[in-house]
Amino acid sequence: MAAATTFTLGTLFNPTPYFNKPKFLTRKPNSILARTSSNFTQESVSSSSSSTVTQSKSFSGKPEADVVVIGSGLGGLCCAGLLARYGQDVIVLESHDQPGGAAHAFEIKDYKFDSGPSLFSGFQSRGLQANPLAQVLDALGESIPCAKYDSWMVYVPEGEFLSRIGPTEFFKDLEMYAGPDAVLEWRKLLDAILPLSAAAMALPPLSIRGDLGVLSTAGARYAFSLLKSFAQMGPQGVLGATKLLRPFSEIVDSLGLKDPFIRNWVDLLSFLLAGVKSDGVLSAEMIYMFAEWYKPGCSLEYPLGGTGAIVDALVRGLEKFGGRISLRSHVENIVVEDGRAIGVKLRSGQFVRARKAVVSNASMWDTLNLLPKEAIPKSYEERIENTKQCESFMHLHLGFDAEGIREDLGIHHIVVNDWSRGVDADQNVVLISVPSVLSPDLAPPGKHVLHAYTPGTEPFELWEGLDRKSAQYKQLKAERSEVLWKAVERSLGPGFSRDKCEVKMVGTPLTHQRFLRRNRGTYGPAIQAGKESFPGHPTPISQLYCCGDSTFPGIGVPAVAASGAIVANSLVSVSQHSELLDAVGI
Repeated sequence: MAAATTFTLGTLFNPTPYFNKPKFLTRKPNSILARTSSNFTQESVSSSSSSTVTQSKSFSGKPEADVVVIGSGLGGLCCAGLLARYGQDVIVLESHDQPGGAAHAFEIKDYKFDSGPSLFSGFQSRGLQANPLAQVLDALGESIPCAKYDSWMVYVPEGEFLSRIGPTEFFKDLEMYAGPDAVLEWRKLLDAILPLSAAAMALPPLSIRGDLGVLSTAGARYAFSLLKSFAQMGPQGVLGATKLLRPFSEIVDSLGLKDPFIRNWVDLLSFLLAGVKSDGVLSAEMIYMFAEWYKPGCSLEYPLGGTGAIVDALVRGLEKFGGRISLRSHVENIVVEDGRAIGVKLRSGQFVRARKAVVSNASMWDTLNLLPKEAIPKSYEERIENTKQCESFMHLHLGFDAEGIREDLGIHHIVVNDWSRGVDADQNVVLISVPSVLSPDLAPPGKHVLHAYTPGTEPFELWEGLDRKSAQYKQLKAERSEVLWKAVERSLGPGFSRDKCEVKMVGTPLTHQRFLRRNRGTYGPAIQAGKESFPGHPTPISQLYCCGDSTFPGIGVPAVAASGAIVANSLVSVSQHSELLDAVGI
């Protein structure tokens, strides 16, 4: 969810074996990103494709920039776009043949699929409390047309119901499926946390930077609005605001909430938002999400044209201000001299110089692997190696005929098989998106496109060491994807048939490891609030910064957009930063 729950998988892709040379990106506005069948989808359909990377030529153009960004995930694109907006010479180097990282889209037989995020809100928000991605797009002068909706289908052990956002609608569902105690506890929770949203959202993400200049761009600039929000909350609210950087479960516990459905529901929302349950997610993150979902007038939004439309907008903004993006440009390693990152070496052998900084949008583990061993401080290496990882994913992408499918089919469906196992148990929670319901152009006429997945709960250990060409691998794919098929059949009803699907693709943790360049195919760091914190953006190596889901604020589209913005802001002067805030009206 762009302003609440979002499912981002990675930041840097491995190119296909058929790449001949890097290319600079040129695309028509609003074009859908189309992947060739030689990458993720071929891995999904057949395990016979090679993982060898071939890059025989260097990219054209000046092999240097003020800032070199490794990877074109949303965090990397937000960072690069803002740097270009600031007047910096910036180039994004992407291994894949399409930009976007886990948010890119791909096309098979005229079906256009989202590969990662699918549940969004806040694209149309503006001002101090706007979604971080919306703030970046606003700064770049870009917007995304969206279809609005306010519900998704939920299938839980208690039954199935249409879950609606807004301040009152969910109470009706609770009354029917959980009982009056759940209604009272949910009201108690909303009454306690919605007033805190003013404090949680008092500082616009675009105002944050990673140095003492933040005292000017955020502290002094927004001190009055922050103090005003505290004054409006009263003493009890101010006391609650002190818990914003503590686990959300502490707020739930302090309210004495004990209803099993409420506790399970909160854990589910937490897990979908950050990959951890309520005892591991920051209260500020959850309160931000609640404010997006349970205040009057709220809605969910799906970008027309799919997630590729988001990437298109960011790339347009980047190029509009003179930034460059080079695809099929696989970074082999980060070059370090005298303790400073001075550029990168591509697999082709070409050196690309960074005059001011290198920014890695890869995961912390993959960034570590790009660095020369002798340049890595031992403490930095140990911290990364000891950081616990979220598990990986199973994916199912389908293209099928809409005949026989009910006309009131919704875009999103969430299936929980067993509360007692926990929402973080493998094979227990399945998320389903049918975006062609709201954006019919994603499928041929009379057809639907569907993406089902397990949200970061698939153990990599089950797959580690398997040969993708082996019968064992194929059998395991069939076995582990069955929970996805069953969830789809439950959601779509008797009119759906596996046999009638025109496109069937299964992705595994090895797919993630191979094509997303994600260490062990991981969703990201499993960092628990109150016990650990996400790393900042500078590294022990001078002029090397990181952004994306391995850095503060963490996992999710809003978080990675904010991380990219923070790095960009940190690389320019306070006066430039302040001028940008003035220009976008925040």
